[in-house]
Amino acid sequence: MPRLRVTRRLHFCAAHRLAREDWDAERNERIFGLCASPNWHGHNYELDVTVEGEVDPETGFVLDLKVLHELVETRVIRELDHRNLNLDVPWLKGVNPTTEQLVIAIWERLAPALPEGVRLARLVLWETPRNYVEYTGDVD
Repeated sequence: MPRLRVTRRLHFCAAHRLAREDWDAERNERIFGLCASPNWHGHNYELDVTVEGEVDPETGFVLDLKVLHELVETRVIRELDHRNLNLDVPWLKGVNPTTEQLVIAIWERLAPALPEGVRLARLVLWETPRNYVEYTGDVD
């Protein structure tokens, strides 16, 4: 059977502040710019979730996109949407929530929850229409 990739796009809104507690305000502002504002700022994120697997000969699906949608909604979107990433999300505690760190944390929540025979192949997290981070689970 051929292996294919299918992608579902989901959306969430969240606030955050980029800063390191061990740096003073001046250094945080120099490194993170306006994103270091102590009054937070927000984004309308788009998340592309790509899974890979063989086509099921009975259904014709790699994974029913309705199932993928519910999995991502339950494990990620409901916990991030309309939240402050620094304060409200237990699985981000202690993480400076850059888009890079966020996409890795999302991967760690989704990859082990997929059904047998389906693997998480790629996440693309759009912070703005012009800025995104892509992650394929690679670790050096």
